[in-house]
Order: sequence, then structure tokens, then C-alpha cells
Amino acid sequence: MSSLTEHQQLSDSTDVTRREVVVVGGGQAGLAIGYHLARQGRDFTILEAAAEPAAAWRQRWDSLRLFTPARYDSLPGLAFPGDPNRYPSRDDVAAYLTDYARHFGLPVELDSPVRAIRKTGDRYLVELDDRAYEADQVVVATGPFQVPLVPPIAERLGPEVVQLHSTAYRSPDALPGGRVLVVGGGNTGFQIAEELSGTREVHLSIGSRQTPLPQRILGRDLFWYLDTTGLIRKTTDSRIGQRMAGRDTLIGSTPWGLRRRHGVEFHGRAVDAAGSTVTFSDGTKLRVEAVIWATGFRIDHSWIHVPVFDDDGRLVHRRGVTESPRLYFLGLLWQHTRGSALLGWVKDDAEHIAEQIDSRARTAPTELNLRRTT
Repeated sequence: MSSLTEHQQLSDSTDVTRREVVVVGGGQAGLAIGYHLARQGRDFTILEAAAEPAAAWRQRWDSLRLFTPARYDSLPGLAFPGDPNRYPSRDDVAAYLTDYARHFGLPVELDSPVRAIRKTGDRYLVELDDRAYEADQVVVATGPFQVPLVPPIAERLGPEVVQLHSTAYRSPDALPGGRVLVVGGGNTGFQIAEELSGTREVHLSIGSRQTPLPQRILGRDLFWYLDTTGLIRKTTDSRIGQRMAGRDTLIGSTPWGLRRRHGVEFHGRAVDAAGSTVTFSDGTKLRVEAVIWATGFRIDHSWIHVPVFDDDGRLVHRRGVTESPRLYFLGLLWQHTRGSALLGWVKDDAEHIAEQIDSRARTAPTELNLRRTT
């Protein structure tokens, strides 16, 4: 069945609304592009799956603080409030994003999960459960942190072991007493392990080691150096960007510090589990009462029915611009630079995508634009 026939059948039973631009995702990337679309005077909407603003941030653990000072955490047009040298908390970020949408009157529709995007002629059909939008241009701003990733060995742990992905962890109070294993050697794993070490015996399993960097160097924050030297804006096409891409770093934490100062025991990759026992790559075993899986996320674009992916399912784009005219992506890891997915730097890619949208609208006027001028 062709997508046009599907669109015709959908139109018979579902309310279809026209918009110039539809933005899928109401997080930091969606709000940043929304700012530019509002300045352009576009007729657009931002569809957010969650029932409350900044839901992705509200769902992180209670004690989370950004690695970047507030001076580097602003979206376009509105400075992050408070002391520019402070490190904002989870709640600070959630409040800022909520206020940002309200301040600029951005049309965010909450509780609006998108189920499919299809190409219909020279437009796109964005389908929700109870309605659909027909759009001239679409921005997918759902970001890189979509589906929590838990390794298959988790299924072999017994019911007596409490298991949480890092997205479900809030505070030590959510875990039983006793020995806790945190799996994942990134910033999230190190931060959670450090917090838990205050009240429990904590072990940390690391599959691949990451380069540690100090939070502050000679009295200045790390990101001051990254911004001043331009490293944060090195592109994926540059030689240094190609070396940096895919290499995560530990910021403000070190294995040595976590072991010496907080008593955390380190292990290699977790490779198997049975009952309450986890086996590591060196053959050692550990009996645990709880496991925190700080093992990251995977991207799910299965709902996008437009040919913009390669044979392995990877998105094909250049700085968020795809081969399908007027379909864009925003907020991905290393979309263009190291800062592409960061709160304070997503605005650079958002401005670029907004320029593409404006250019397309000017060179190929839509029916809506024509109506405006008549």
C-alpha cells in the first residue's frame, strides 16, 4: 500500500492539521529550533511525548549536576539564571527549560508522542495516536538518549537482586542495604558509584576505560579551555574532530580518586550473571544485592518511514540535513561538533537548521506562504 493511500485512509478517520513546520521533541534541541522558528514567524508546533516539560531532565537522579558552568548552559535568546560560575542541578535545568518555553511562548504540545513520520508527495505526515499533522518541513529533535540499554546478562540475575537502569535511579534510598554493583564506566556510572559509596559497599564494572579530565585547571573550568581554544566546536570533518568523535571522557572523576577517597572497588567488563552472582571478564565473581546499569542508550528511529538510513540503519545526514528534502535532525551526538548534544551548544546546530528551513521556504513557497501574501 502506498503512503499516499495510507494518508488518504488516515484523513478519513483522523483529524489532520496543516503546519509549515513540525518539530518532534520538546527538549533542549526542540526548544532551541523553536526559538528560531518563532523569530521567522513560522506556523509550527513542537510535539513532546512526555506529560510535563523537561521530562528527560526530571527523570535523572536527584543529586545530578551539570559538568558545565551556568555561563555555558544557555539556549538562544535567554541566559541561564544565577551565578554564571555555578554548576546547575537537575532541577535547575528543568526549571530553565520550562521557563524558556513559557518566556518565548513556544507552542509545545505535551503528552503528544509521535508514532510515525511518512512522506506524502512533497510534504510529510506526522502521525500521533489521535491526530496527525501535515507539514512542509519536519525537524526530528528527539536527541540521542532514547531507549535505555541494558545488556542481556541482566535477565540471568535472580529476582532477589534489585536492578535499575540509571534512568530509574533517583537516590540511595531506592536500593536495599548491602553490596551494590554499578555497571558502566562513564560519567554517570562514576557519579552514581560515588554517591552510593557514602552508605554502601560499592563495586564498579568498567568495560572500556575513558580518559579522565579535571573539572578545573589552574583555577578555570575545563569548558573555558574547550571554548576558548575552539575544541568544543571542532567539526566531525576536521582531523582533530575525527580523533575525538566516539571517545568519551570522564570529567572531574578518576578511578584512582574513586578508589582511594570513596572505597569503590573496580572490576572489568561484566560478562555473565546467575542468581545473585555477576562474573567479570577476568573470571572473578561477585555476589550482589543490587545492580545499577549505567550502560547508556540506543537510538530508535524505527518510526520514521522515510529513506534516510543506510543498510545498517544509521542515519545519513550532513549536519542534520538529510537527502529527503525538508527533513532534518537535531541534537544528536557529534551531529556536527562535540557540543552538538550539549545544552549550551545545541544552539549552533539549531541556527543552522533554521537557516535551511528559511531557505527552503523562500525558494519553494508553500500554499500557506502564498495565502499569507494574498
